[in-house]
Amino acid sequence: MEVAEKEENAENEPNGSESKLKDKKKRLLKEAEKADKRGVCYLSRIPPHMDHVKLRLILSQFGDIQRIFLAPEDSTAPVSTKRSRGARDQAFSEGWVEFKNKSLAKRIANMLNGEQIGGKKRSSFYYDLWNIKYLSKFKWDDLTEELALKKAIREQKIALELSAAKRERDLYLSKVDKSRALNAIEERLKKKQKIQQDSGQVAKVIRHFPQTKPITATAKESKPGLSDDILDAVFGGS
Repeated sequence: MEVAEKEENAENEPNGSESKLKDKKKRLLKEAEKADKRGVCYLSRIPPHMDHVKLRLILSQFGDIQRIFLAPEDSTAPVSTKRSRGARDQAFSEGWVEFKNKSLAKRIANMLNGEQIGGKKRSSFYYDLWNIKYLSKFKWDDLTEELALKKAIREQKIALELSAAKRERDLYLSKVDKSRALNAIEERLKKKQKIQQDSGQVAKVIRHFPQTKPITATAKESKPGLSDDILDAVFGGS
């Protein structure tokens, strides 16, 4: 009886895993359909002291919000372009907001763009204006891909800058080493000259080159010749 139950359970296990996969695919398809219906708005400027919590609180009055992303302000930006704010506040340069559907996102963007943010008068962004635009045919996945590309470009730029700085450092250190070596040689020569001067020796360098003696006219005259007796014997005999 127990063996039969185990065999039946073993047969049902593949069917159970297949059903889980089917359910997972269905959920993914539903999420993809929902994502296709959602709309994304772009904020070209984030007011001082505004963060994702305050932004969600304000925009949720006009419709359902799914996701918000605010890009931190570049830390390398000139100080004059940065907004004056407290040390604890994070500065943001731009942002994206995902609404439940495209028609809602488009309507909110058309309604708020160029209008005063308002809210409580004591808020620091009460008199700021909305800079919001609906992004047609834009999905949240496009944003993540764009951010990943920007990150890769930024990392590559940093790597190139570090490589250039390392080359400059190595070149500088090599020049320093050469300068030190030349200074050491010069110091040794100065010490040697001083020692020679103190001992009364004149430091002169005399070079000897081997030379051949020129042939003069006297050399030709002194050339050995035949004696008269030998000549008389030769010509007399003839």
